[in-house]
Formats: sequence, structure tokens, C-alpha cells
Amino acid sequence: MTSDTTGLPVLVIGAGPIGLAAAAHLLERGLEPLVLEAGPSAATAVRGWSHVRLFSPWAEVVDPAAEKLLTPTGWTRPDGAAYPTGGDWVARYLQPLADALGRHVRYDARVTGVARAGRDRIVDADREQQPFTVHVTRADGTEERLLARAVVDASGTWSTPNPLGADGLPALGERAAADRISYRVPDLRDPAVRARHAGKRTAVVGTGASAFTALAALADLAEQEPGTHAVWVLRRGLTGSTYGGGTADQLPARGALGLAAKAAVEHGHATALTGFRTAAVEPSADGRLTLVAEDGTRTEGLDEVVVLTGLRPDLSFLTELRLGLDDRLQAPVALAPLIDPNQHSCGTVYPHGAAELSHPEQDAYLVGMKSYGRAPTFLALTGYEQARSVAAALAGDHEAAARVELTLPETGVCGGAGLYDAPAEEQNDGCCGAPAAPQLITLGTGPSGPSCSPTGGC
Repeated sequence: MTSDTTGLPVLVIGAGPIGLAAAAHLLERGLEPLVLEAGPSAATAVRGWSHVRLFSPWAEVVDPAAEKLLTPTGWTRPDGAAYPTGGDWVARYLQPLADALGRHVRYDARVTGVARAGRDRIVDADREQQPFTVHVTRADGTEERLLARAVVDASGTWSTPNPLGADGLPALGERAAADRISYRVPDLRDPAVRARHAGKRTAVVGTGASAFTALAALADLAEQEPGTHAVWVLRRGLTGSTYGGGTADQLPARGALGLAAKAAVEHGHATALTGFRTAAVEPSADGRLTLVAEDGTRTEGLDEVVVLTGLRPDLSFLTELRLGLDDRLQAPVALAPLIDPNQHSCGTVYPHGAAELSHPEQDAYLVGMKSYGRAPTFLALTGYEQARSVAAALAGDHEAAARVELTLPETGVCGGAGLYDAPAEEQNDGCCGAPAAPQLITLGTGPSGPSCSPTGGC
């Protein structure tokens, strides 16, 4: 760093699991973090899926640097074998961690722009010697301008779900039917949400963990409420890998979720509608909805539509930074080949760090879910490793930044993404030809497992 940035903090965007872990690692390195959270409390996004249970037990969802920070506060580590819900994760770990970080975390602070001081993205002169300027809008509408020595964007992708349209654009009529379309796993404990689906026909669009979770929940509701049925809308056909790794998954809870979705179909609580790429949503004469596919196929008699087709990064406030992003995934160019679902979908990726996350804009990093752009299967332990490596790089310890310090489990299945319309046997052949792997150093005595939110598709 140069004298122009001396004394300035490393600004972290987002007080979620990875943003808070980044702050803990930065403090451990003797750097000053400042975490800006758009919501009124820590982990706003996780609170949005508080009813969903993680795939991994407590033993695998606590960052080591964060635990060191929490221990002196009297924090008690939860039972390592228990599986928390998103709400548990917030109440028993994430909010206490934010509290332990104290003055390093600010709430109701939405980042609306990041740039170099006095330099738009065109200007080269002395660019790397300038601090970052960060524009922030408070909950009351007031604005402020902060300076930072580096920026670590851990804001995630929760606020920007993919639309229903198969071409990446909202389907015709999607906005007009907004009161009947949701983009989150329904919380059927909520009486109002339960009433929307009980005894109704709900289309569930998507093939990831979120869709599995929704199908399993609606199947349980169907056991209690006659007439409840799910129409599972898939853009491709059913193959051996559609339901994930099953019993071969190194995370049993993740494998069981896919099997629960399969059971929902086999027991008649859900009907699979394959090869259906939505182009339009139309109101029916009876007040219900009809989905229309690109080929003209129609599925009628729908009361609700739950769109779980993945997430995408919000890059709107980073337009003045020189980011090196893959033109398909919107992920860092060095990371993209490792996670490209057009090439492989084995449910894991070689751990990576600052080198793969770097951009032409020095000391600017996207970490966590946002670093994956539009790719699925992000794992929380991947994010913790990213945070550790980036903190080391910003502290000047490039040897530690380059070191790999964990291994990750696999789903037990390859394929499923692969070629757009290839037969199943082609999709399952040689799908995991990622670039050469770095040497992996396993922590602990057993396999590490990731935490998985419904946003991650893992």
C-alpha cells in the first residue's frame, strides 16, 4: 500500500457469513476492517431463508478466525453434530460475531458506488496510488462518502434472483403476475404463506437445492392438505444426475434432499414437466395462471409460481472499477474455468484464493457467493478460504495467500449441466475436466464439509 492509503480501513461490503469472516481474518492480520451492511442487523440475506436447514453440521459452519474472536466473549460453540437452520446460524453465530466485531460493523449502510478517488474507470494516471471512494446511502436517505485502502465485496447475490424466463429475461407477463410469483423457498410455517399453497397447484421452476427444498416442503403439505400439488418445471429432461448425488453424496443431508424431491414425484405429490422453457405467463379465465413455453406448450391451472432458477450478482455499483469478469458467468476470469457449469457440475471446486479472485483493479476483490457470478454450487467453506487468502494478500503475506488450506467434498455425481440438449449419456461423460488442481492440504482428521444455503444450489 502507498502513503495515500495509510490509516484507511479495508472496506467489506456485506455482514453475511463471508463478509464477517473476512473482517475476522483482517483483524487477525492486524488490518482495520469496516463492514457495511445494507440491512438493520447482521446476515440480512440468511434471515430471508431462516426456515431452511443447512446441509452441514455446526462443526463445519464456523470460520476459525471468527471462533478465535468469539471465544473471549463467552460464546459457546453449538453441538458440532447438530444441523442448524438459517435462523439458528444467525442467532447463535453470525449476530454474535457481528456483535464481537463491534465498531467494525455498520448497519443500514447500503453501498451505492465504488471508485478510485478522483479517477473514473478511464483514467490511468496514478490510479493504484489513490484510495477507493465508497458512496453509502443510509436508511434515512442521507449519503456519505468513505475512503478505503481496499474493497472486499461480500454482498452476495440474494437480492438479485434470476427471472422465470428461460432466456435470462423476465418472461412476458412475469412482472404483471408479481403478486402470484415468488423467488424464495416458501416458509410454510407462516400461516399466510401456507394459505397460498394449501390445496393449490404450485409450479416450482428450477433444478437446484432450492427447488428440491420447495418440492419436499410442498409434498409434506400435500400429506396434510388435500388438493395440494406441485408442478415441477424443468428446462431439461430427467437424468440420473437430476436429483444430485443421493447416497453417494459426501454430505448425507444434501443427498437426502435430492432423494426427498425424487420421492415427491414418485409419490404423486409433484408432476415433472420436462423440456419446458418458459416464455410467457398468462392469466386464465378462472383467475389462475398459465405458463407458456418457447415451443408453445402450455401448463394451465396454476395458483402460484415459485421461481428458483438461481441468482446473479449485482454489479451496478461497481461500474467505475476495472473488474476482470468472465463474459458468461460474471465471475473472475481465473476462477470461471473451475466453476463453469457448461463444462462440469461435480458439486465442488478446487479451493482458491486471492490469485484467482484478483482483478485489473488492484486491491478490489469479490468474495463469497458473489465471486461465483451466475455459477451454482457455492460452498461456505470455499468462502472462508477466500476470506483467509485475501486477508493474507492485503497484509502482504503472499506465501500464505497462495497456500491452500482445505479440501472440499463432492456430490458423488458428475454431469447434469454439461451440454445444453445432449442425451443423458453424453452429459455424464467426462464432465469434470477442470484445470490442473493445486496441492490440497486437508485440515483436521476427517473430510471437511460445506454449509449450504438455498441460494447456493449445492
